Amino acid sequence: MAAAQLIDGTLSCGLTTNRSGWNTMNRNTASLRLRRCRGPFNIVKFVEGRRKTLGGAGAFRLCGSPSPNRAKLFLSGPLVCPRKCNITSIHSQLSSDCGLDERFTSAAEEQEHLVLSDERAHELTENYRSQPGLQDVKRELIMLSLPAIAGQAFEPLAQLMETAYIGRLGPVELASAGVSMSIFNIISKLFNMPLLSVATSFVAEDISKNASRISISESCHEENSNGEPFHVASERQQLSSVSSALLLAVAIGIFEALALSLGSGVFLNLMGISPDSAMRSPAQQFLCLRALGAPALVVSLALQGVFRGFKDTKTPVLCLGVGNFSAIFLFPVFMYAFKLGVTGAAISTVISQYIVALLMIWHLSKRAVLLPPKLGELQFGSYIKSGGFLMGRTLSVLITMTLATSMAARQGPVAMAGHQICLQVWLAVSLLTDALAASGQALIASSLSRGDYRALREVTNFVLKIGLLTGVCLAAILGVSFGSLATLFTKDTQVLGVVKKGVLFVSASQPVNALAFIFDGLHYGVSDFSYAACSMMAVGAASSAFLLFGSSFFGLQGVWSGLALFMGLRTVAGYIRLFSKDGPWWFLHKDLTRFEVGGFHFMIMW
Repeated sequence: MAAAQLIDGTLSCGLTTNRSGWNTMNRNTASLRLRRCRGPFNIVKFVEGRRKTLGGAGAFRLCGSPSPNRAKLFLSGPLVCPRKCNITSIHSQLSSDCGLDERFTSAAEEQEHLVLSDERAHELTENYRSQPGLQDVKRELIMLSLPAIAGQAFEPLAQLMETAYIGRLGPVELASAGVSMSIFNIISKLFNMPLLSVATSFVAEDISKNASRISISESCHEENSNGEPFHVASERQQLSSVSSALLLAVAIGIFEALALSLGSGVFLNLMGISPDSAMRSPAQQFLCLRALGAPALVVSLALQGVFRGFKDTKTPVLCLGVGNFSAIFLFPVFMYAFKLGVTGAAISTVISQYIVALLMIWHLSKRAVLLPPKLGELQFGSYIKSGGFLMGRTLSVLITMTLATSMAARQGPVAMAGHQICLQVWLAVSLLTDALAASGQALIASSLSRGDYRALREVTNFVLKIGLLTGVCLAAILGVSFGSLATLFTKDTQVLGVVKKGVLFVSASQPVNALAFIFDGLHYGVSDFSYAACSMMAVGAASSAFLLFGSSFFGLQGVWSGLALFMGLRTVAGYIRLFSKDGPWWFLHKDLTRFEVGGFHFMIMW
C-alpha cells in the first residue's frame, strides 16, 4: 500500500474536534467539506483506522494509491481550502469555528476526488515549474543585494576621508589615530558583528511566524456577527526579536564605551604605545572620544540586522549615507575651522554615528513596537547563546588575521607596506559577496520559518552560483588591473615590487573568498551558529599553525599562503555541512515536488 504523508503544515482556523466522539474510520466511504479558510491549518491524521488531531508536525495519510512508491507531502505556504473541496474523513461528530460539514460519499466518489495518479501528479508538477514564483525569489535576492553593496561602501569611504584629513596634520597624529582606530575596530567586531548576524535570522523568523498568526486571526474572524468584514488593525508589528536586539545593543554599547574609555591606557600598552611615546597622549584622547560613539554604533549595526530581517536593505543605506556624508562634511569644520585637530576628527565621527542610529530608530518605529509589553517575551537567552557562539567565531577570525599581520611585520617595513596594500584590497572586494551573503541569509531564514523548502533550495543554489560567478569576475578584473591599482596607494618602487608578487594571492583567491562568505550567510540563515563557530575555531587553529611556521620558511609568500589556506578551509567546512544529510540542509538531498490540487498546495519529498 502506497502512502502519501502531509506534514509540517497546520489546518487551523480555529478547528476543534470532539475527542469523545471518535469512531472507527470507514475506509470505503466518507468525505468532509471545508468552508474557505486561509492561513496555516491543523489537520486530522488517518492511520490504522484511527484519527488524531495534529499540530504543526502532524501527518495526513492517503491510502489506496496504486503507485508502489512512498512519498511525503509537505504543506508549502498558506494552504487554501475551496468552499467545496472533499478530503478523507471518518464517521464522527466534528465541530469547527470555521464551519465543518461531514458528509458520506461512495467509494467511487472518494477515489475520484482523492487518489492522484502518477500521470496527474507529473502534469501538475510541470505546470508549477512554469510559474514565476522561483524567479521572483531570485529577483528579490538581487534587489536586496544591490543596496547592501552600496551600504558596505559608505563606512570605508568615511574612514578613508578621515585618514586623509588626519594625515595632513602630521605623522604623529596619523599614527596615534591609526592605533586607536585599530583598538576600537577590534573591540567593535568582537561584540557587534555577532549581534548583527543573529538579529537578521531571528527577526526574519519572527516576522514569518507573526504573519502566520495574523493569517489565522483573519481567517477565523473573516466575518463578524453582522456579516461585515473583519479587519486586523496592526500596522506596527510586536516582535520580541526586535526589542531584544535593541535592548542588547544598548547594553553592549554602554559596556564597550566604559571598557574603551576606562581601559584606554591598558589597550595602548598592549599595542606597544608606552607612556613616554609622543603618540600616547593624542592616541588616548582620540580613543576616549571615539568610545562615546560605541552605543550608537552598536545600535546601528543591530538595527541593520533587524532591517535585513525585514528584507529591507534600502533604509539602512539611506541612513548610512546621511550619517557618513555628514561626517565627511564635519571633518574639515571641526579639524581645521575650529582647530581641534585629531579631537575634531573623533567628534565628527561620533556625531555621524548618532545620526545614523537615530535615523534607523525613527524608521524602525514606523514598522515595529520597539519595547515589549512584557519583559518575559524578550529573547535574551537565544540571543546570548547564539551570539556567544559567534563571538568565539569572530575571535578566531581576529586572532588569525592579527597573526598574519604580525608575521608580515617581521619581514620588514617594505614587506609590511606591500602586505598592507594587498590585504586591504583583498578584504575590500570581498564586501561584494559579503553583501550577497547577508541578503541570502534573510531570505533563507524567512523561507525556513515558513517551511518553504523548495524556495529555500532555490535560494541556496542561486546564491552559491552567483557568489562563485562574482568571485571569478573579481579574480579576472584584479588580475588585469591590480598592478596599476597599486600605484594609487604608493609610488615606492620597492613596495610596488612586493605588491606585484601578491597579485596571484589577491586575484586567484577571490572565488574561494566569495564562497567562504556565502557559506557564512547560509549557516546564519538556518541558525546553524554552533557549527559556524566550531568549524571556524578549527580552521583558525590550523591556519594559525601554518602561519607561524610558513612565514619563517617562505617569508611573505608563507603569510599569503596561510591566509589563502584560511579561506579555503572555511569553504571546505561549508561544503561538508551542506552535503551532510543529517544536518540542517537535509532537504537538499531530497527530491521535492510541489503542486496544487483543488486549491491545496502540496510538496512531495521522494
